[in-house]
Amino acid sequence: MGFSFVVAPDSFKESASAKEVCQAMERGIRRVYPDAIVHHVPMADGGEGTVEALVDATGGRLLRREVQGPLPDQKVVAQFGILGDGKTAVIEMAEASGLALVEREKRNPLITTTYGTGELLLAALDEGVEEIVIGIGGSATNDGGAGMAQALGAKLLDESGTEIGFGGGQLGRVARIDLDGMNPRLKNVKVRVACDVDNPLTGERGASAVFGPQKGASPDMVAQLDQNLGHYAEIIQRDLGKEVNAVEGAGAAGGLGAGLMAFTNASLEPGVKIVIDTTNLEAVVKDADFVFTGEGGMDFQTKFGKTPYGVAQVGYKYGKPVFAIAGTLGRDYEELYDHGMSAIFSTMLRPSTLDDALKEGAVNIEKTVESIVRMIKALKEN
Repeated sequence: MGFSFVVAPDSFKESASAKEVCQAMERGIRRVYPDAIVHHVPMADGGEGTVEALVDATGGRLLRREVQGPLPDQKVVAQFGILGDGKTAVIEMAEASGLALVEREKRNPLITTTYGTGELLLAALDEGVEEIVIGIGGSATNDGGAGMAQALGAKLLDESGTEIGFGGGQLGRVARIDLDGMNPRLKNVKVRVACDVDNPLTGERGASAVFGPQKGASPDMVAQLDQNLGHYAEIIQRDLGKEVNAVEGAGAAGGLGAGLMAFTNASLEPGVKIVIDTTNLEAVVKDADFVFTGEGGMDFQTKFGKTPYGVAQVGYKYGKPVFAIAGTLGRDYEELYDHGMSAIFSTMLRPSTLDDALKEGAVNIEKTVESIVRMIKALKEN
């Protein structure tokens, strides 16, 4: 009987999807062991590619809806997934409210909204699901999930009883929160938030200070947004009885982490943990001989919850060799050897421009995996 391999990579951003990386890895393995058993488990960590990875891994389906974009006058077509069990939806907030949807010169977190993310949650509810997984990386917003809450039926009212407008710039006006119109179906659905940061809502490590500038915030805007989120958190605590300000992860996606905790029954979890659970990765790793993982770039930050780290932890648990590959290996990537990695390789086979490296990604992955498996064969035969 041949060896059994698990291939569980993340996408190589702008080069190959997680599914395509799995296919390239398998081709490399079969060049050496044509009869090998190869289990594909496309992975993600809650950011870009989470929907596609989980839909592919479970035999689910993709759906598309037109929703509100990040800017007040913008509509976008966003996709979400229903997993193979038919009971779980998976959403990426960036599909509706992501930074990539806003041209650089138009980025302004005073006005960008998560309303479209709320519309995606409603679309998932329309499919009759029992659980929603939502990845909250890559946002263009700093509204604390207020827009999402409005889409779900919450009213955020000012002193005169008028509903506030879109964006983090409006949060300072909130005087009262009315949940009478909130969609009742939310109470019966479990919401799991795939989150890969531990920032609180406000303060020097908060949503506005850390992530605001990349979304177009000037120093003055950062101060205003931080103050507004603090006020918003006080109203949430007073009216909803939930303390969200200091919770780790509350500041993710411009405070969407806090908004999901405040307006749904959400739990914040490491994104890679959710993906590992949903794909049943442990079950296939337990019976495998070798595990392959990887993503476009790896460095010391990979150990803070990125896909290769999560896969390595599962491999280590069951005593399996884990080989990681990446397009680039950055600062202190060697630290990963202390976290379950058996060996780490770059896929770069020659000096190359970035464009060429991205174009040749799948071929380079295949050749790198082939080299590793040839080494395994040589060691096993001697």
